[in-house]
Amino acid sequence: MLTLPEVGSTNDWLRENASQFPDGQWVRAERQTSGRGRLGRQWQMPEGNLAMSGLIRPQPGEGNPAELGFVAALALHDVMAGLTDTARLQLKWPNDVLLDGAKLSGILLEREGDQLVLGIGVNIVAAPKLPDRATISLADLGLVIAAADFAERLAASFAARRAEWRAGGFAATRAEWLARAHPIGTPLWASQQEGRVAGRFAGLDPDGALRLDGEDGRVHVIHAGDVWGAPPAIGPTNGERG
Repeated sequence: MLTLPEVGSTNDWLRENASQFPDGQWVRAERQTSGRGRLGRQWQMPEGNLAMSGLIRPQPGEGNPAELGFVAALALHDVMAGLTDTARLQLKWPNDVLLDGAKLSGILLEREGDQLVLGIGVNIVAAPKLPDRATISLADLGLVIAAADFAERLAASFAARRAEWRAGGFAATRAEWLARAHPIGTPLWASQQEGRVAGRFAGLDPDGALRLDGEDGRVHVIHAGDVWGAPPAIGPTNGERG
């Protein structure tokens, strides 16, 4: 694990310096000033929170690199399960870990040529306020862990989960993810290019796409978009990674 005092974005830094490092290299920043999440959103990072990125060079036997978002979510869940009751944790499609129903962390997977950079942010000491969803930090619940310690645990857990994915394929990872996700039948709202749709969670397609039994009587298969457990606020979302 390489630790930097300050960077604009750990993803950007690792991508720009990727030629210096092997597959599996992680970098963590004590302070990140220009972090971002999916769809170019700003990712707020108060000092003491975790911002880290890993370099992934696809290896023989590995599947679709997009599946690594689910691998990372399982690794995050593993680390959190060592800190609190698993009943308080839940995975939310496509890439959130929830604690007591509020957003704790986010994941950003970016491709750069034949390699990928996996960015992970975790609210350890403070949670940014978002207009469209509840957020939480570990400190809000009295859970104390240094960002450096969390990062080391997460890197080890990701390596183990990645090895399982390589050996067992996505079907096993998908089943593990579903066992930790919102239950089948959970009311959800999803936002995609065609607009917003309300329905109930109907699981994942074999490729990881979200299946939603829509209130319009159709089954919607969503490959990209945002998902809420309640009607979302109108307007842009700021401060979200993942």
